[in-house]
Amino acid sequence: MRARLVEGVHTAGRDVLAIYAQDFAVETKDDKSPLTEADMASHHALVALLERWAPGVPVLSEESGEIPFETRQGWERYWLIDPLDGTKEFIKKNGEFTLNVALVEQGVPVFGIVHAPVLRTTWVGLVGGEAFKVKSGIYSQVRVRELPDPAAAPWKVVGSRSHGAAEFEAFCAELPNHECVSMGSSIKLCLVAEGAADLYPRLAPTCEWDTAAAQAVVTAAGGEVLDANTLKPLRCNQQDSVLNPWFIVCGQRDERWERALRASLPGS
Repeated sequence: MRARLVEGVHTAGRDVLAIYAQDFAVETKDDKSPLTEADMASHHALVALLERWAPGVPVLSEESGEIPFETRQGWERYWLIDPLDGTKEFIKKNGEFTLNVALVEQGVPVFGIVHAPVLRTTWVGLVGGEAFKVKSGIYSQVRVRELPDPAAAPWKVVGSRSHGAAEFEAFCAELPNHECVSMGSSIKLCLVAEGAADLYPRLAPTCEWDTAAAQAVVTAAGGEVLDANTLKPLRCNQQDSVLNPWFIVCGQRDERWERALRASLPGS
């Protein structure tokens, strides 16, 4: 059943790729973020897919318009989607954008699909089950890696191409031996899930639909997505705002990066 859902997301991804290959217009939303026809084409395709696949389960999409918290707080189970995560990367045509689909239960992302059409790669995670990477049709299980001794091998830290550079640099300045890699969209979380990176500090604004699908993948792979202030797992649909706090994605906890994180937070 999940395989059919993944294939449905791949179909939406092909619609996005058809637009990506052409010249397309870019609009600006009220929050000053960009919007393309690919965002809306993916939104309509994914909403239709989920309504067919799980009728009666609510769907919250970045492009679905505002749904009052008074309505949302009664949802014990719902789909949370970002039809095109990394619209800026889509516009730049660097391939680093994804389609994100998450199933959230009691505020916890329990299942997620993150599909990167240009990279022909999809990450799938079922919390309590397993996490997989699907590349060019080949499935392989993924798992976070053991945090290496930085004296022997550098920690791998992934950061955003577009946001929070000063805070990211402040965090990294407090770390032991490490390497930094820049990447767009929720691919960054998936790199931690597959053991290609150790840490992803997000010290800039995001919304719940940006992270929920990849959070399920990370959790299924043995990692964590943690509020940067409390070091408790991120939860969805707990307040009127859909903004996330600053957070960090890790394969393993370690006092050295926790200390670096505390030093980079406002007021430290």
